[in-house]
Formats: sequence, structure tokens, C-alpha cells
Amino acid sequence: MKKQLSIFAVLGFLSLIISVPAKAALNLELTKGVAGAIPIAVVPFDGSSAAPTSVSAVVQSDLSHSGEFTVSSTGSLPEQPHTANAVTPDLWQKQKVSDVVVGQVTPTSDGRFNVTFSLVDVFNKTPTNDGVILTQQYTVDASQLRSLAHQISDEIYQQLTGQRGIFSTRIAYVAVSRPPNQPARYQLMVADADGYNPKPILISSQPIMSPAWSPDGKKVAYVSFETYLPQIYVSDVDSGKRQLITSFDGINGAPEWSHDGSRMAVALSKGAANPNIYILNLASGTTKQITNDLAINTEPNWAPDDQSLIYTSDRGGAPQVYQVNINGGATQRLTYDGSYNATPSYTPDGKQVVFLHRDGSTYNVAIMDIASGQMTELTQGEMTQSPSVAPNGKMVVFAVEQGNRGILGIASTDGKINLRLPDQHGSVQEPAWSPFLG
Repeated sequence: MKKQLSIFAVLGFLSLIISVPAKAALNLELTKGVAGAIPIAVVPFDGSSAAPTSVSAVVQSDLSHSGEFTVSSTGSLPEQPHTANAVTPDLWQKQKVSDVVVGQVTPTSDGRFNVTFSLVDVFNKTPTNDGVILTQQYTVDASQLRSLAHQISDEIYQQLTGQRGIFSTRIAYVAVSRPPNQPARYQLMVADADGYNPKPILISSQPIMSPAWSPDGKKVAYVSFETYLPQIYVSDVDSGKRQLITSFDGINGAPEWSHDGSRMAVALSKGAANPNIYILNLASGTTKQITNDLAINTEPNWAPDDQSLIYTSDRGGAPQVYQVNINGGATQRLTYDGSYNATPSYTPDGKQVVFLHRDGSTYNVAIMDIASGQMTELTQGEMTQSPSVAPNGKMVVFAVEQGNRGILGIASTDGKINLRLPDQHGSVQEPAWSPFLG
């Protein structure tokens, strides 16, 4: 992390350039178990073998890695019904399973697939009540089966937890490949939340940093060094079409969209030695300076009401998290525990802040309650960077060093679960979780 600190001192944002192949898929790997979760079973859907993607297998994986469910393994199921009427409550109750997902996948004459699923509460299933608390039917193309599976997972998650699921969201990250005897290739990647379907939306011969999603999830802002100086661009996720946003003298860094999409908080030096926080009006191109001192002020993040920002500053001698109202008022320091706290993000309710925290020689992801100041580390004894909060506030994605490479990690904000998304051939960095899509 000494290199990361050096870059903070020079540019005002964190970066660690590491290698990765262009299109390798990521795979979820559970590293910490779940306690007190909802016991559920996902029965393999009837007809799954005829489909190119197993909808039920994706749903099972989603729920297993959510931090909210204990999912029965396929081999332990006492029966494999495909309709709600065929579910035998006593068999599931004996295994202490409270909910069962059943379904069917049927090919249509035009090459599409009908998918039907039901969520059955086995403790409410009686001879006169089928126990169904959720059921849906869809017709989709073969290429849409995986995204439909994520949608089904979201619906089940919301039905049983009362909160919106994040399985249909996406993650942006930066990847670098270094082929032997060839120049490095930098890529801005977008993948599903479970690491599948990685897609490069920008390929460059120069570094790319600090990806940030637009509120509608259709665009990503980032910093590019293709002119050998940092500039901020915005790229359309689907088309790849992009626009230059800022190219002021000196540092142009750490872009972050406001929640209404009309403004962007950025770190600009405008030719000075150190960057300050500015707000850029995206329609007019005008800027409003928020901080004005000789410290390094960077990594802004908007409060849910778009009236204040948190950011990283070394005005006290080392990086710490500060909060400022964009319409004026005193700056408030939020973090005091530890000599290094940076890369802050509000949780969606604005009551907590997630950030990178140094504990001894390691850098861990931490979450702090703003009102009480109580901090909890979500990772332990690792070298992490760039935490980004999921749109429902339940998960955080981050980059973590594993051996000589970097991988993506996911931790729940309640500390119950820790996942890794290892790539078998390289490394990734600087993840950013998308907003809810659609």
C-alpha cells in the first residue's frame, strides 16, 4: 500500500495498477459463513437441461451469496417437486426449510423459453392453501435467461426480506493486461454483480481510474490518462460513445455524480499544487468550488439529499474523512480512529459511511455510524482498496490483494458474509457498484 499512499499524495485518489486478462469471468467464492439467515431451498426447475442457462442454478447461487439466506444444497433436498401443489410440507419442515422455490422452463415453438416459478411457504401450506406467496411467468430469449434468473432472485429477496435485491445490478472495474513484449492495455470493464458477462466499454494504452456510475446506470464517468494528463470522460455503457467532461490544467480526478444526475463532484487542481473539491454543472459546464485550502481534498461522495459531500483530505496531516454542506458552513471531520481513512461513500440512507481504514500495516474496509462515530471493520488483516456500496446498502465491493494479484471482494455491511470473486488468470481493481437498473 506504499504505492497507493504515494499516488494519493500526488494525484489525490487511490490507485494500484495490476494485471488482468480482457474477458475472463469472475467466480464467487464464499469465505465466511452466514448465521441466522432464512433457510430456503431452490429445486432444479423442470426442463432446465434443455435450456442453455440453468435459471434455478443462478437463483440458488444468488441467494447463497446474498448474506440473507441459508440455501440447501441440491443433494440434500428431500424431494424435487416442480409445482407448488407437489410440495410436501412435512418433508421440508423436518429439514427446517421455511421456503421452497419451484419452477419450470419450457421451450417455445419460436426458439424462446417460458419460465414459471413459485415461492412456497411450507409452514403455511395446508390442504386448502397452496402456500404460494409469490409466483410469476415469463417468456424470454435464450440470451435473456441469466438476466431473468437475477430478476427472479431479486423478487424472492424482496418478498422475504422486504428490501430490494441487487442481483440485477452491475459492477464496473478497471483491468490491465501486460502481454509479454507488448505495451500495457487498460480496460474499463462492466460485469454482472456476480462477475459474469464482463464487457470492456473502453480499451486504452494509458491508465484508467475512478469509474463512477450515472444515477440511471447508463453511463460511467472515469479518469483517463490518454493525453498523459488526467482528464474526466463519460462513456455510454451500451454503445461505448463517450464525451470529454473536464480537461483543466493539472489534476482532473475522482468524478462522482449527484443523485439527480445534473451535477458531478470532482477533484480539480486547476494548475495549483493540490486538488480541491468542485461541483460541475453538467449542462452549463460551470464549476463551483467547495473546498479552498492547501490540503489534498479529493474522493467526494454525495449525501442522499445532494446537499452535502463527504471527501478525503489530509488537512490534519494524514488522510481522513470530512463532511461539508455544499451551500456553505463549517467543514466537519468524521473519522478519528486510525491514521488513514479514505475513499468514503455514504450508505443509501445517509446514516453510515463506508471507507478504507488502516489498522496497523493493513488496509481494511470499515463502516461507521455517523451519529455515534462507532466504527466496524468489515475485512480483517487484508490489503484492500476502493470500497463501493451496493444500492440497497447491504453489500460493499472492493479490491483486495491475494498473493501477487488483485481480486474483487464483497462483504455485507452487517459483517455476516465475505465473498471473493477470483479471476484465475489475472487481477482487477477499482470496482464501482451500479445503481438499481430499470
